[in-house]
Amino acid sequence: MQLSLGISTCPNDTFIYEALLQGLENSPFEWKVTFADVQTLNEMVLRGELDVAKISAQVYPQIAETYRCLGCGGAIGYGCGPLLLSSESGSFNPDLPTTLPGANTTAALLFKFWYAHQFKNAPKLEYALFNEVYQGLLHKSIPQGVTIHEHRFTWKRDGLHLLQDLGAYWEQETGSPIPLGIAVVKKDLGFAEIESIEKEIRASLRIARQRQNPVTPFIVEKAQIDDDEVIKSHIAMFVNDFSENVGEAGWRALENLWRLSHC
Repeated sequence: MQLSLGISTCPNDTFIYEALLQGLENSPFEWKVTFADVQTLNEMVLRGELDVAKISAQVYPQIAETYRCLGCGGAIGYGCGPLLLSSESGSFNPDLPTTLPGANTTAALLFKFWYAHQFKNAPKLEYALFNEVYQGLLHKSIPQGVTIHEHRFTWKRDGLHLLQDLGAYWEQETGSPIPLGIAVVKKDLGFAEIESIEKEIRASLRIARQRQNPVTPFIVEKAQIDDDEVIKSHIAMFVNDFSENVGEAGWRALENLWRLSHC
């Protein structure tokens, strides 16, 4: 059976799904993969264009009728949330626009969650792809913005200023881990196929975790940064036991986020 799969080029996704894409032993599936930034994947799933995808967790209430959220393959954790950064100062200015990495990203929702607790007016928002947000901050064309993925590890080196760790704020206010991403599969594939897909993702992850060196040429080729140590740090931060089994704490965090997305 040929299935379409959408994942990002981020090291945590390529780490989890590499063995699956190479073809697991006795697998009944042939994967046609789309690599894209998370906002693009969100939009593709909202249009029903992918059979299986790793997307932002906040999208799920909009697709719950047609997609099932899997219990593995996502990105949930502690100390791994998006960062609100400034290109010029250490103070957030609500009179300036804030650039978010896509309207449907969990990062966008976590920013709005933080902002609503700080200010009474509506935020001034602009949107760009996640890498464009970071490049805009570096070149000072974006005064303040929310950054995700590998850039969590490079902002100090690149002279940017931290205004708020949005993940830390979420943990403080909800007492739950940060539910950044989830894996979803189309419900109309049927229960047996969905169960098989979930098993394949877990098998692919176990193969990756058994490697002595987590960084492979495939992961380096797809990553947005050419630094093995940053890639290792990225994988260590975003791939954890929640990746293999969402578990009670993970589902509770997702329910908290999905309630917030309805507000």
